[in-house]
Amino acid sequence: MLLGKSISTNSLLLGAFALVTAAILAGTKAGTEERIVAAERMAAQKALLEIVPLERHNNDLLLDTLSIEEEHWAELGLKLGGDINIAREDGKAIAAIIPAVAPDGYSGEIKLIIGVNADGSVAGVRILGHNETPGLGDKVDLKKSDWVLGFNGRSLSNPKTEGWAVKKDGGEFDQFTGATITPRAVINQVKRALEFFEAAKPLANEKPLVNKEAQPLANTEAAPSPQVQAEPS
Repeated sequence: MLLGKSISTNSLLLGAFALVTAAILAGTKAGTEERIVAAERMAAQKALLEIVPLERHNNDLLLDTLSIEEEHWAELGLKLGGDINIAREDGKAIAAIIPAVAPDGYSGEIKLIIGVNADGSVAGVRILGHNETPGLGDKVDLKKSDWVLGFNGRSLSNPKTEGWAVKKDGGEFDQFTGATITPRAVINQVKRALEFFEAAKPLANEKPLVNKEAQPLANTEAAPSPQVQAEPS
């Protein structure tokens, strides 16, 4: 009798311990997820504000979005679609920030966002994720060099079509010593984003925009890169 009672008591204690532990773990997970979402939101907002700073707009860039129609996914390199972030000043759309993926980087996909002003000129470009070779292709990242700032103010007419290439290919954009494939991939994708903007005219869309809970942008943490070696031309 005493043995059975002892086993029953221990079972109850173990069950209670398991419930408490599960509750603690659930609370910890929820708290961690909230912190991750907050961190992702801050990182996304930082990237967007680098392209369209606060003095140019007064809306919430993360919440003012427009879904990209499936027919345009391929030209932007988006396998699962994405949202354009709209910058507005006093309700007037002044710029669109377009997500894109260059599929043909030296070490794989290069994730980026392209800000386009209402007049079709580039407001800014930022690289969000890549696996390019350190010291070579990774110079497309603003943290490594200011090369990406060379897109600012450019448009489909500045330069003309043939100028949207690295200088080695007869274009107007610099390549990197020992690395031509990476900048070539980014240049081509920025041009495609400008062509999308001209064709789709996202800022001329008068339909209600999709105001939804902000979704995190592409992961900005690059995977370990291969040993440094020159890219083939």
